[in-house]
Amino acid sequence: MPCNKSLIHPLSATAMELLWISPVKPRAANVVTVLVVLALLSVKGAESRKGRILESFEYNAMSCRAHSASITDFGGVGDGQTSNTKAFQDAIDHLSQYASDGGSQLYVPAGKWLTGSFSLTSHFTLFLHKDAVLLASQNLNEWPLLKPLPSYGRGRDAAAGRYASLIFGTNLTDVIIAGDNGTIDGQGAFWWQKFHQGKLKYTRPYLIEIMYSDGIQISNLTLLNSPSWNVHPVYSSDILVQGITILAPVRSPNTDGINPDSCTNVKIEDCYIVSGDDCVAVKSGWDEYGIAFGMPTKQLIIRRLTCISPYSATIALGSEMSGGIQDVRAEDITAINTESGVRIKTAVGRGGYVKDIYVKRMIMHTMKWAFWMTGNYGSHADKNYDPNALPVIQGINYRDMVADNVSMAARLEGISGDPFKEICISNVTIGMAAKAKKIPWTCTEIEGITSGVTPRPCDLLPDQRPEELTECDFPPEDIPIDSVKLQKCSYGMHYM
Repeated sequence: MPCNKSLIHPLSATAMELLWISPVKPRAANVVTVLVVLALLSVKGAESRKGRILESFEYNAMSCRAHSASITDFGGVGDGQTSNTKAFQDAIDHLSQYASDGGSQLYVPAGKWLTGSFSLTSHFTLFLHKDAVLLASQNLNEWPLLKPLPSYGRGRDAAAGRYASLIFGTNLTDVIIAGDNGTIDGQGAFWWQKFHQGKLKYTRPYLIEIMYSDGIQISNLTLLNSPSWNVHPVYSSDILVQGITILAPVRSPNTDGINPDSCTNVKIEDCYIVSGDDCVAVKSGWDEYGIAFGMPTKQLIIRRLTCISPYSATIALGSEMSGGIQDVRAEDITAINTESGVRIKTAVGRGGYVKDIYVKRMIMHTMKWAFWMTGNYGSHADKNYDPNALPVIQGINYRDMVADNVSMAARLEGISGDPFKEICISNVTIGMAAKAKKIPWTCTEIEGITSGVTPRPCDLLPDQRPEELTECDFPPEDIPIDSVKLQKCSYGMHYM
């Protein structure tokens, strides 16, 4: 690889001779890189022979990059006090010129990097060192305002617009946000206090939001104390969220973990979430705005998720589901001290649909409800929703689950005149708590079947006869995101 392609930072010529940052991709490229280094050393003489590698790292990614730079090259200061908002945006703006020339990476070394919101570019990787911490600024001037999402019609906290997320991007292709378990700290207490005091004129920012984009990877990071939702891909496709740890106080408001929203072909796997709201919340727009926008979330797989959320759900479908939710597959899920395992939230006026939902191999410890479906979730964007817009809930499949210390097995409440249909529950054993409800199942306006379920379900979910016992469905074929192969990417930072 030519040297001029790996050297990109706005330094003086003298400084540029001192710092060389070179990406290394396949093994064959390693030989080329070594030869280039040796050639440089021979030219520079004895002084250059003192060169050594100060930092290097490898990670798995959808794409490797031809160019790299450090945030320090653009004036970044990792002291936890100096604002780096301009440094991040200057770096990304500079690196955007390489989008069509192998892409670029911005490296964040160890340190505490205070910053407000900044926007990403295409064919770009943001990589955090394991001891790097992005600290969200508490200066409101460093948070640009955005219009409400068109599928929502208004902000979640206030009717007006919303603050841009800490890491933001729109209309992008091939974007990676990764790290060696580096940390993004939203310093959310500042925002939670304003929320509880009713002092917010605009909706709180999220930690990561990518809009109208495709080819997104968010992996191997720790997300702390988000002001609101943590990860929000919206109107996007081909998304991998992998190896993420999300931590927030269990009473923090609306700190949802991962919220795929009007997205297609998404995989969420190997994540650990402690949250004040739903660990994964699947969405697609709110009431008449979501119906008009008409973009569903579909082809979503959630795999190997561990959730702790005493006041909300492990996996929630809705309540903003007016664009539709279809083909969601969840497997190998663990819920601990969480209000509900799988929850479907909708209401009259939502319209849309939730269908073809498949969940298997779920373990639940200390739950209020194992299963919860409600058709009377009353939160509306405004008073202009259509009371005749009834949601369609059908094809809900739960199988191969074990739970213990559960207060109530299920609360399943459809809508009068609009029952939830084709519910299937099989091979499920729910151990009730010592002070559990006397009636473990409550069911209204639902239709379906069960087999091998303990305790005995309600009469609206009749147990099949022994000779007709069958497992509920779970599709055997993969969705396209499962076929994406990650590359081994390597970067080394050299001082000569």
